[in-house]
Amino acid sequence: MITCKSHGHPSALAASRVALSQNVPLDLENPDFLAPPTTDNGEVSVPNAKWPFRVSHNRLQTGGWARQQNINQLPAATELAGVDLHLEAGAIREIYWHTVPERAYVTKGSVQVTAVNQLGQNFVGTANQGDLWFFPAGVPHSLQATNATEDGTEFLLVFDNGTFDEDGTFLITDWLAHTPKEVIAKNFQAPISVFNELPGEELYIFPAASPGPDSDAPVSPYGTVPNSYTFTMSQMPAIELSGGSVKIVDSHVFSTSKTTAVAEVAVNPGGMREPHWHPTQDKWTYFLEGNARVAVFASEGNAGAFNFQGGDIGYIPAAHGHYVENTGNTTLRFLEVFKTATFQDVSLTQTLYLWWLALTPPAMIEATLNINAEDLKYFSKTKPIVVGPAPVNGTTIA
Repeated sequence: MITCKSHGHPSALAASRVALSQNVPLDLENPDFLAPPTTDNGEVSVPNAKWPFRVSHNRLQTGGWARQQNINQLPAATELAGVDLHLEAGAIREIYWHTVPERAYVTKGSVQVTAVNQLGQNFVGTANQGDLWFFPAGVPHSLQATNATEDGTEFLLVFDNGTFDEDGTFLITDWLAHTPKEVIAKNFQAPISVFNELPGEELYIFPAASPGPDSDAPVSPYGTVPNSYTFTMSQMPAIELSGGSVKIVDSHVFSTSKTTAVAEVAVNPGGMREPHWHPTQDKWTYFLEGNARVAVFASEGNAGAFNFQGGDIGYIPAAHGHYVENTGNTTLRFLEVFKTATFQDVSLTQTLYLWWLALTPPAMIEATLNINAEDLKYFSKTKPIVVGPAPVNGTTIA
């Protein structure tokens, strides 16, 4: 019987590979599944927090592809779902709309984004790698890859419902294909012959010539939208921290995005996104690059560790304590996405420090955690957010 309780270092797994699995690459990607840390407990009470986009079904189209994650792939993800979509240079994601808001992050290339709101005001803008866009529910919009990169663009879409299905999107060609042509002609007050060549079915994604400049957009008699649907997160300065950096965007800086908060986090080798929790909102996470261990605390003594690589999705329910540790030799980068107007998290380090100061006598904390009062110097007065490698003896945390 294998009793290894290591923290998942590949060298500790060699003896168990043959006995437990023949898929060695998969074992190396998930060492904490094969040899769980001793702190893990309660497999049933800690739902699976990981889904690799690369094993989602890929909907291939002429001009691009799309793959999704919802509760069918990750049952714990009841509040948010995601789509990874690629457009070849010039390709169009046709005019469409949803019953829920759409927020997006561009992972590669650039996209020309167009929309018309319910007042007839229009919008044309470009989102580059690292930028965001947000569309409220029901607002029709379209997307077209620019030729900024030879292989087009790729972006993430995140939706406010774990049951969201990308195939259930409202598409303009789908609607017109199922509307009698005489009705369409009557609506536009045009000869029916104008509509003889309408597509007979939805296009969804299709190739086209690269878009012109944003300034070529038609002028609406109702004007343009008052607030941009895009946000240049790529140009936003990051907050530099001891173990990496972070950018945070919510409705306070991106006013159109009234139900979304996004954090882009970078963790240096040996660093860690501090232990914390989010009070009221589930977290949808996408790992852009690097290697990570995420350990989740689910109360009642239940905890589980999960390993992530670039292209993986993580999902943490509200109020569940967790940390994200860089387990590789390169920078770890990931997104945190929430269905909320204001980014919120609670820092374990800061909470214990302030709790300790607020209580009289300090002996209460000493009795609870068996930590001496003089060791308060190791606790941060502010949120560390991303911390560096463990300090050497005698070093304090600022």
